[in-house]
Amino acid sequence: MSEIAAVKAALTSQVVETPSWAYGNSGTRFKVFAQAGVPRDPYEKVDDAAQVHAYTGVAPVVALHIPWDRVDDYTVLAAHARDRGVRVGTINSNTFQDDDYRLGSVCHPDAAVRRKAVDHLLECVDVMDATGSTELKLWFADGTNYPGQDDLRARQDRLAESLAEVYGRLGDGQRMLLEYKFFEPAFYATDVPDWGTAYAHCLKLGDKARVVVDTGHHAPGTNIEFIVATLLREGKLGGFDFNSRFYADDDLMAGAADPFQLFRIMYEVVRGGGFTADVAFMLDQCHNIEAKVPAIIRSVMNIQEATAKALLVDTAALGAAQRAGDVLAANAVLMDAYATDVRPLLREVREEMGLHPDPVAAYRASGWAEKTAAERVGGHQAGWGA
Repeated sequence: MSEIAAVKAALTSQVVETPSWAYGNSGTRFKVFAQAGVPRDPYEKVDDAAQVHAYTGVAPVVALHIPWDRVDDYTVLAAHARDRGVRVGTINSNTFQDDDYRLGSVCHPDAAVRRKAVDHLLECVDVMDATGSTELKLWFADGTNYPGQDDLRARQDRLAESLAEVYGRLGDGQRMLLEYKFFEPAFYATDVPDWGTAYAHCLKLGDKARVVVDTGHHAPGTNIEFIVATLLREGKLGGFDFNSRFYADDDLMAGAADPFQLFRIMYEVVRGGGFTADVAFMLDQCHNIEAKVPAIIRSVMNIQEATAKALLVDTAALGAAQRAGDVLAANAVLMDAYATDVRPLLREVREEMGLHPDPVAAYRASGWAEKTAAERVGGHQAGWGA
């Protein structure tokens, strides 16, 4: 197989998972701006996700968030997804929106609150069983705001105990993906603040526990590609939550703020065998002012472009320069790949897949936005927290 044929094959087989919540209304703590045609229930969210896959060809999976996507019968929702040409992917838990969780969930000093949180996580595994999902993603807002508020070590003990119970409930082929975030909403100490803490818990739990890297969950200047390389080397990278940030957890479109960083991350994925290591490439974004579906399509395209450039790195030349200690030559190899305009290649790949070469243009021409704006009238629009 030629080099270009191999690159095309990798791009064709790539899978990007889109998040159900990104199709609903979202905003900041100041304002949520409603948009016409926004889904009113999980079924309509799946319908929108199917549109993204229809025009990109690489987004056949949609993640759910419980309880935001709670339905009476998850097998029916899974069947609806299959009928639309997609499938249910990662099940995301929510232990941060109940009043009981003011002082934490699985790390809370009150055993009754911890029990409530763990029972919810076990419910999410039940949803996995019903939908055929293989991933349970856990993010905890747990932490403290003031020194002395709680015992930091005891909170880690409670976390470990809760994770172990949920881990024991996982079935064959199911995994637990633990996400970290260095601050917010806890401002003094967050209970899972970094990849090292997440890695330590996953290492103790076993092979079914992996770490999730959210690209918006790091302090400014953090070398995310180093984290990715290390987790891949240890066999503990479970997936990504792709988004962009300028200041904190901005949840903007992937590749919008720093496309060079996205390229560097994807190079480490390619270098570390991430395409064959069962790594989930998920989006985790909030589209506050932009149209939902085309924004997600654009994010998928940005990931494709970063991936294509990473696949085009001349690894032989790079290795030779690195072994020779030629700093400038090694850097130039990477920069040459990054500077490559891969859009013609991706247009060719899409046409070979039977797709329109420009997914955004194809979506706009489809009339889906106008159709949903006219039909999705009445009811309650889905949004952050619903």
